[in-house]
Amino acid sequence: MRAWSVVEPGPVGEGALRLVEKAVPVPGADELLVHVRACGVCRTDLHVTEGDLPVHRPGVTPGHEVVGVVAGSGAGVEGFAVGDRVGVAWLRHTDGTCGYCAHGAENLCPASRYTGWDADGGYAQYTTVPAAFAHRLPDGVDDVALAPLLCAGIIGYRALRRAALPPGGRLGLYGFGGSAHLCAQVALAEGARVHVMTRGTAARQLALDLGAASAQDAYASPPEPLDSAILFAPVGDLVPVALRALDRGGILAVAGIHLSDTPPLHYETELFYEKQVRSVTANTRADAREFLEFAARHCVRATTHTYPLSRADEALNDLKAGRFDGAAVLVNDLF
Repeated sequence: MRAWSVVEPGPVGEGALRLVEKAVPVPGADELLVHVRACGVCRTDLHVTEGDLPVHRPGVTPGHEVVGVVAGSGAGVEGFAVGDRVGVAWLRHTDGTCGYCAHGAENLCPASRYTGWDADGGYAQYTTVPAAFAHRLPDGVDDVALAPLLCAGIIGYRALRRAALPPGGRLGLYGFGGSAHLCAQVALAEGARVHVMTRGTAARQLALDLGAASAQDAYASPPEPLDSAILFAPVGDLVPVALRALDRGGILAVAGIHLSDTPPLHYETELFYEKQVRSVTANTRADAREFLEFAARHCVRATTHTYPLSRADEALNDLKAGRFDGAAVLVNDLF
């Protein structure tokens, strides 16, 4: 099969990601073989490609927002049939026995492994997933619309829960890409007032079109104090900016897996009055199920821009440059 491979981590525009020939993967006893139909483009894919995240698997194929159909399975798999449509997300393995797993925090499992980082992902004709980590997808929604929900949507949902927004609260979103524009829809459906701070004019317009109360530059102050904020942009300089925008007792959740260095924080203006900073680490399968059910019930939809899978490098380059709002999705033209 043909698949994209991170041959040597580095700038995506300089050939770090290449289209190569790989063997069609053979599913393990507990795994599904999935024929990829669409795969969302996540900023984490860019971090893996450019080496912001350390190499876990040399030559890895990125991609963890996969919509596909079951093409085969291992001998130990039950409950799935060839032709079933499934989703493959970021989290692909936990040990199920550690204290974190036992207490519903499998996202913190020290033995966790991830699609497109520890194992080859969806920038390919085929990928595999442990059946226990495959997601059943709602009917009536097409592949392209579903793909970004499988990471951008799930992480945005968890970040919103980590931000502990009170009912009818005032939420600030810093950065407004694939994850933030889905998170905004969840918050709005739950009655929040949403203020967006982001650099792109197209992204600010999208925020207003979706129902945000305001949209301004990333470093601007929102028009009212915030109960909660979520930092989606991987920019450490925005941490003190967001903290200053919080009301007393407010919470900032940092949603990304990678963040540039944070400048020193000024205690009195940025942390005092019981403000909190919380990180967001991956997600649990329960998060995924809850979000997919919520998205189906409330018609949460991604704004998408499609690229052929054969042009995945171009899509990542455009993501890096901020050339589109919403989310990019690769559509398999390699077959």
